[in-house]
Amino acid sequence: QNFVRVTTMGGSKPPRRTRPNVLITGTPGTGKSSLAERLAGACSLFQYDVSKVAKAENLCESYDESMDTHVIEEDKVLDHMEERLGTNEGGVVVDYHSCDLFPERWFDLVVVLTCDNSVLYDRLQSRGYSEKKIRENVECEIFQTVLEEARESYHENITRVCPSNDIEEMEMNEKDIVQWIGKWAE
Repeated sequence: QNFVRVTTMGGSKPPRRTRPNVLITGTPGTGKSSLAERLAGACSLFQYDVSKVAKAENLCESYDESMDTHVIEEDKVLDHMEERLGTNEGGVVVDYHSCDLFPERWFDLVVVLTCDNSVLYDRLQSRGYSEKKIRENVECEIFQTVLEEARESYHENITRVCPSNDIEEMEMNEKDIVQWIGKWAE
């Protein structure tokens, strides 16, 4: 798996971050938080779990009872994230189940995790999700909703699709991204 760094064609280049920012996205249950946590530990990155931060910082606009989930207030979340991601410092790994709300300029790598539907179903069921919530999330994976968001929102050179069905694939994803981060600094 080869990751490519985007370079600016013509004109002036924006100031380069000292460390890369990475977005880990995918349908709930594909392993985003696990991968982000492992990357943060392996590469000394700051982990920004959007859902957890939104709850902790009171950045949610409502609670959707039918889906048993908080609905983030996007403008407030983006303002909060801008303080960290809008700098040249970098070194942040973000995880969230959607990606089209974040500006492309924040990220040097966007990783979309995918998962086989039967594996995803079992993972979501083990979390105690309702049948409705499981069905909607599995349908999102079937229709590749998050992958399409990423393809529409970010340059293809920074977007990477990684299967995340079992521990071997998860470990390979971590290894490849850790290597990419190491090469990025060169």
